[in-house]
Amino acid sequence: MKRLLPDVFRGAENDPPVSRSQVWLHNLELSRGDEYLIAAESGTGKTSLCSFIYGVRTDYQGDILFDGENIRSFDTARWCHIRRRHLAWLPQEMRLFPELSVMDNILIKNRLTDCCTEAEIRRMLEHLEVENKADTLAAYLSVGQQQRVAVIRALVQPFDFIILDEPVSHLDARNNAAVAALVTESASAREASVIATSVGNHLALNNPKIIHL
Repeated sequence: MKRLLPDVFRGAENDPPVSRSQVWLHNLELSRGDEYLIAAESGTGKTSLCSFIYGVRTDYQGDILFDGENIRSFDTARWCHIRRRHLAWLPQEMRLFPELSVMDNILIKNRLTDCCTEAEIRRMLEHLEVENKADTLAAYLSVGQQQRVAVIRALVQPFDFIILDEPVSHLDARNNAAVAALVTESASAREASVIATSVGNHLALNNPKIIHL
């Protein structure tokens, strides 16, 4: 990322939060295989940053480069390939389909790449203690249960980078540790990078590089 700045902060470059940021208006390189924790306060643009990297928003100045290529040049087909094979994302709002069961929510993503077997998915559900909810409609889950299901759904694809926007905001320390272990294991198996954001309840990664937004 080169001199990135959300449009909403234009004209306030010398004021907080921009003036305190290690991201905005800086050059920042995120490398495959590393773990990053983007620590932020509310309103500093962490969800915007995730959306910029994932290519769903372009309301920023500066450049985001993937392997030296500016992502502004990518067409729809290129983005579809990147999001299916190289870049996974868990948005803060999770975006589960409430009318589908837990398993169907995960399988609808998994069918795009056939990344995992159903047995592997059930093992992940068991690891996060929601296997007994596999046939339950997502609408009937607690927010914490939805968050754990959404994490699994994000993992059922190939990826070089996984972006997790506040993935454990509704989880206690024990469930946080379980999610962190699963994410770390999955990323390590792919030699991939983890990029997790937080405004307080940090994903319990082992030794992340901490970047203050």
